[in-house]
Amino acid sequence: MADNPPLQVSDLDFDPDALREKYRNERDKRLRSDGDYQYVETTGKFAHYAEVDPYVAPGFTRPALTDEVEVVIIGGGFAGLFAAARLREAGLKDIRIIEAGADFGGTWYWSRYPGCQCDIESYTYIPLLEETGYMPTMRYAYAPEIFEHCKRIGRHFGLYDLALFQTRVRELRWDEKLKRWIVRTNRDDAIKAQFVVTATGPLSKPKLPGIPGIEDFAGHTFHTSRWDYEYTGGDTTGGLRKLADKKVAIIGTASTSVQCIPHLAASAKHLYVFQRTPCSAFPRDNRPTDAQWVKTLKPGWQQERIKNFNMVVTGQPVEVDLVNDGWTAIYGRLQSVVPLGANKAGVQAEEAARLAELEDFKRMNGVRARIERIVKDPQRAELLKPWFRVFCKRPTFHDDYLDAYNRPNVSLVDVSESKGVERITQRGIVAGGVEYEVDCIIFATGYEVSTEFKRRVDYQTYGIGGQSLFDYWANGRRTLHGHSTHGFPNLFNCGVSQNGLSMNFSSMYGGQAQHIAYIIKELRARGSECVQPTREGEAAWVETIRQLARRNAEFLEQCTPGFYNNDGKFKERTAGFLNDAYGEGIVKFNELMAQWRAKGQLDGLEMW
Repeated sequence: MADNPPLQVSDLDFDPDALREKYRNERDKRLRSDGDYQYVETTGKFAHYAEVDPYVAPGFTRPALTDEVEVVIIGGGFAGLFAAARLREAGLKDIRIIEAGADFGGTWYWSRYPGCQCDIESYTYIPLLEETGYMPTMRYAYAPEIFEHCKRIGRHFGLYDLALFQTRVRELRWDEKLKRWIVRTNRDDAIKAQFVVTATGPLSKPKLPGIPGIEDFAGHTFHTSRWDYEYTGGDTTGGLRKLADKKVAIIGTASTSVQCIPHLAASAKHLYVFQRTPCSAFPRDNRPTDAQWVKTLKPGWQQERIKNFNMVVTGQPVEVDLVNDGWTAIYGRLQSVVPLGANKAGVQAEEAARLAELEDFKRMNGVRARIERIVKDPQRAELLKPWFRVFCKRPTFHDDYLDAYNRPNVSLVDVSESKGVERITQRGIVAGGVEYEVDCIIFATGYEVSTEFKRRVDYQTYGIGGQSLFDYWANGRRTLHGHSTHGFPNLFNCGVSQNGLSMNFSSMYGGQAQHIAYIIKELRARGSECVQPTREGEAAWVETIRQLARRNAEFLEQCTPGFYNNDGKFKERTAGFLNDAYGEGIVKFNELMAQWRAKGQLDGLEMW
């Protein structure tokens, strides 16, 4: 990639100080004292928002199981599929996958809202393409194709006979005498397993806004992760014909809303979009896969492409940007929005941070200018402008989202001054002292991504001596390399947990699955049954994570509230999304793990 000349203040057509002050004011306007505790868990009286499956007939039953297997994998999405594939390659055959959905897919089983598609390029995001011999039909594939590929992986690796679908784990308990985990489920299973791999991912448990009166609404409601086509009609391609006589409200304007709002706007009698914080909407530029390009690919092309993407978006030099899309265009200019303290081309960290901020301002000015070009109503365009650094929130990409606000049947309701919707009544939603009567409320309010760990999972975990993992992590996660924890032997995590972070989640899962399979294979080769981090190894890694997190603190503090910074409360929290990851990024993390494996000493682990 050719280096771009660094931006100087003299090159600017805007005032950085004024823009910085604007960002600060917009952030402060949205800060809440309750941070991410403003959200309601989908448990108890709200459990139906997460646990009811609208895609299968009710009444599923099966006999309870009390057998023993080598490995239980919790989760049948990308992380679980990667883990199962790599463990089978490592020689483990007796595997059981426990999945809440009725098929493989995880997020891509549940997320079937209209317009749903991946926002990372299909060729780098969709896993195991070369292994299964599949090529996505689009550069950014839609949900049905991704779901079908998850099933293809299941068939290719013979995983269907290993799966327990429509089943939720309720408890993991380590039996010290047996040296086995006892896995209990909502189907009354009590399965013994030598190893457990948790692979539930960060986008598995939906959350709701804690709006007063949320239970009072007399109309219809659902969460976007459980789209109700019985009510709306249509399918993932749109055509929501049953909404033709309905007034619909959607709360939330992030990645999901960007994709489904154009379809709601095209079908509903009237659509009210309740927006607290605008998103940064970049163009999508989707297109069919080029068959001629496919013919040029050589074995190993996907891993090469994945690594290239991760290098570009973590600011590392590459000769050619293989992906060359919206993500890499942003990073290619910014190099690194959150500087990690390293010198860049002889420029010291403080100067690098200043230049990165100027590049960021310019990039977001382009986003705001695009809104002005597309949205015809100047007042509405102003409300849609995002006033924050580009990676304070995950960028979104869509070609039709902004144009939806030109429709006469769409109302944009700004709720930033009140820090959210004021209340919900029997008839509708109150914002700015005005009651908007609606027939349906759709919650596009995301998942339990950055909330405390015990809110993100449905089950308790008890290790050696009955120690609760919730209690052990009460002051923040404690792991070695993100994959395992002292006192909880043979328990591995494949997901977002003190490991190298990537915008391309599937690339994280692939590396972790490889690493976990290596450890288990080595354990068996050395004649041991159990493995866990040493106290010293775990403590050293936690300190590494926290030292790196301090480098990001100033950036996160400047950001508008969102799950990246625990809704503005990251300082009060010892775990979150960005501040609990390995701050050097996915490429350096994978290199570190490769060096660790090559050394062959299993440093930081103890076996017996």
